Amino acid sequence: MKRREALKAGGSLALIAAAISAGVLPQAAFASWNKNAFDAKSVNDVVKAMGGSAVEKSGDITITAPDIAENGAVVPVAVSSKLANVESISILVEKNPNALAAQFDIPAGTEANVGTRVKMGQSSNVHAVVKAGGKYYVATKEVKVTLGGCGG
Repeated sequence: MKRREALKAGGSLALIAAAISAGVLPQAAFASWNKNAFDAKSVNDVVKAMGGSAVEKSGDITITAPDIAENGAVVPVAVSSKLANVESISILVEKNPNALAAQFDIPAGTEANVGTRVKMGQSSNVHAVVKAGGKYYVATKEVKVTLGGCGG
């Protein structure tokens, strides 16, 4: 009996190893992130850390967020853009300790529409920074928070 169990276990391990080397099974994925951008304190500092020099206001960017958030710990924010050649979308919360709350890379040919939940410590402007065609564009929406989410 022990010999059969050992052969079964060895065969299973060999099958798993073959599947991993063939790329059939998922492997660990690591996201890259820009530490300097996430450590920045203002919109201009975030844009500089991402490689830009200035931002231009755009009416082609839409921010969907509540006017009044009852709980700052989970504020839903969505951003869509009608700009051509969108490369990334970033969501910034002006009065948070670190302004950059989320950053999304948009592959070519993909609809520029993202959504997430952010934490807001207090009422603040929420900025959507869109990189399109090598330039940076911004739209802003004020969100009032009635219950703080960043330790409030």
